[in-house]
Amino acid sequence: MNAADFVRANTVLAAPPLVPEIALHLATEVTPLWQATEDFLQSNKMPPPYWAFAWPGGQALSRWLLDNPGRVRGRRVLDFAAGSGLSGIAAAKVGALAEAAEIDAFSIAAIRLNAEANDVDIGVVTEDVVGGGNRGWDLVVAGDVCYERPMAERVFAWFRALAADGVEVLMADPGRSYLPPHGLLRLATYVVPCSTDLEDRAIRDTSVYKVVG
Repeated sequence: MNAADFVRANTVLAAPPLVPEIALHLATEVTPLWQATEDFLQSNKMPPPYWAFAWPGGQALSRWLLDNPGRVRGRRVLDFAAGSGLSGIAAAKVGALAEAAEIDAFSIAAIRLNAEANDVDIGVVTEDVVGGGNRGWDLVVAGDVCYERPMAERVFAWFRALAADGVEVLMADPGRSYLPPHGLLRLATYVVPCSTDLEDRAIRDTSVYKVVG
């Protein structure tokens, strides 16, 4: 079974609560998918199936992109650490030239399947882009990247460098522990319904921020 077949076999097409315009291959139950992934990838040291869930940050960011098409249309957009590709799909739906950056083979398969399900084109960048220069992006977006300190610090330093170079960078976060306390301008806040299998509450207030370089 290849990655695309695994995604199809363990998910159903469904719309995230805050973004009913977009259908994604999502897991209906958390524990069975986690177990299936661990069994399937035991010898490969691959990450957990974050791609199978619409996390609060991705939902809030996608809602903002869909509701602000004038800020997105015609621009080259990178959905960083894209997971399911939700935000890249939202950008593409309002007329952006969208790419998704992911290094997990199962995320990459999910992004391609989700793009196909929504009849949009998404380019996929499969190497680690953090710390590199701008590849022609006008807008870089990222949801829920502040859940671990090393990643949050490394990524935010890169985001600020991109912002200082003239790239617009947007982050969405539901109050994770390592959200930077400075260098962010809040644009909007959404109430996002959540699965209590994944979060510690049924809803999370999730904000979209612009990174200030």
